Amino acid sequence: MLNMTLYKREMKGSLKMLIIFAAIISMYVSIIISMYDPEMMATLDSFYEVMPEVMASVGMCTGATSLIGFMISYLYGFILLIFPMVFCILRGNGLIAKYADKGSMVTLLAAPVKRRTVAVTQMSVLISGILLLLAYTTGLEAAIAGTSFPGELAIWELLKLNGALLCLHLFIGSICFLSSCVFSDTKYSVAFGAGIPALMYVLQMLANAGEKADVIRYFTFFTFFDANGIAANEGSAVIGTLALLLCAIALYTTGITVFCRKDLHI
Repeated sequence: MLNMTLYKREMKGSLKMLIIFAAIISMYVSIIISMYDPEMMATLDSFYEVMPEVMASVGMCTGATSLIGFMISYLYGFILLIFPMVFCILRGNGLIAKYADKGSMVTLLAAPVKRRTVAVTQMSVLISGILLLLAYTTGLEAAIAGTSFPGELAIWELLKLNGALLCLHLFIGSICFLSSCVFSDTKYSVAFGAGIPALMYVLQMLANAGEKADVIRYFTFFTFFDANGIAANEGSAVIGTLALLLCAIALYTTGITVFCRKDLHI
């Protein structure tokens, strides 16, 4: 089902982007984990008291009593949501719609390769990029926490947490991939592929900001990613994670089907 020549070429195209995002994530993860200290936590909690709406809007909360809880408060509400999401948006658009918009899709399909093979290969490139980025993040978190605070990090909880985060970003990637398959013009592909996740995150920020806007959380898929619930083994959080994964599979499948049936004018 994969065209390995195309896959290798596209993965080389992902490499520079992956390095950039890995470097950004490395900086933030290193700084934030190193801030795990009872006195520093008290200082951060005081910031929350001064600006509760602002801090809550990006998923930050007070009262963390463990390293994993501290990481959830200060990494999993903004940093590890936004940067992998931007990667999905940028890479997802460049896999299908960019070729169609520039008229170079004819080059991809000139060889005796089925459309489905091209679509599955491009989808695999996006998924591989997401997997590599989150695998790197997981290893980085474990290494920094293990070096700075030996024995403090619950590795199993970290793996569960990042497994749920992976399902979220696979779903975001599926939105970008479907948009890229539906639209042959990159401006529309980006408008929907970037616009929908960005809008959903803004809604999540509003929902986090205060009780009056709490109802908004029912209109954003970010609600299905419950980091604290995953760490606490809550059934609703597991169900939300499975829902994200199943929806991602459905959207990737739909994108492939749309690409195979659409008129590309080539």
